[in-house]
Amino acid sequence: MTALRMWFNGRPATLDDVGALLSTPYGHFTSMQARGGRVQGLQRHLARLQQATRALFASDLDLDAARGWLRDALGDADASVRMSVYSRAFDRERPLQPAAADLLLVLGPPRRVDAAPVRVCSVQGERAAPQLKHLGSFGLWYQRRLAQQRGYDDALLVTADGEVAEGTIWNVGFVDADGIVWPTAPALDGISMQLLKAGLAELGVAQTVRRVDLAEVERFRGAFFTNSTCAALPLAAIDAVTYTPGPATPTLLARALATQPWEAP
Repeated sequence: MTALRMWFNGRPATLDDVGALLSTPYGHFTSMQARGGRVQGLQRHLARLQQATRALFASDLDLDAARGWLRDALGDADASVRMSVYSRAFDRERPLQPAAADLLLVLGPPRRVDAAPVRVCSVQGERAAPQLKHLGSFGLWYQRRLAQQRGYDDALLVTADGEVAEGTIWNVGFVDADGIVWPTAPALDGISMQLLKAGLAELGVAQTVRRVDLAEVERFRGAFFTNSTCAALPLAAIDAVTYTPGPATPTLLARALATQPWEAP
């Protein structure tokens, strides 16, 4: 797939359909990479959409219809996929009122990122409603912009009391002598992180989920970021703390990810 294409509730999207989202940017989404018409962790993506739809609109998303629309649009293509849920019936004055969900499906060219390790700087802050992958992304891109102005590649969000949470649009994991460490600060439960956790468990790799303070990141052997575009990208530095990424961790994480099936809609 080489061009951007959009569908609204299963039909080609119109300007009015997209305009409703732009005028009231209240909703949520999930992003994924498709290869040969299949998606790794598709069921997890759909479960995320259902959970967030109930939280934001007090209604259900028709997952069977969503699967069918995705199947028809995707075929057997390689593509970047974004499924956004909002509601033309949402009442800004009465946000507690249940509203029927609408689905905007966007397909574009597949993404492949440079696998070079990245340098990140810590910033105090957290996403609003961090448990949801919602449409309020201004602050995330702005923090990335500020980080790059300072000579870094991206930003790592840290709570007011110094607890590591997540990156701008990615989860973070750490490597110690025993295995993989995942932070517990409020953050999005990213799909790629879920897949890695499941795969590492299948491989019998030790994983710890605990509080990680910014002050202790120098004690780790390494760190990595994970999201739907790049499931495991080593970090070269967090602030002044530097790591020496080698092949062992990326290889392990790739093996873990490979245990997870690719699903057709």
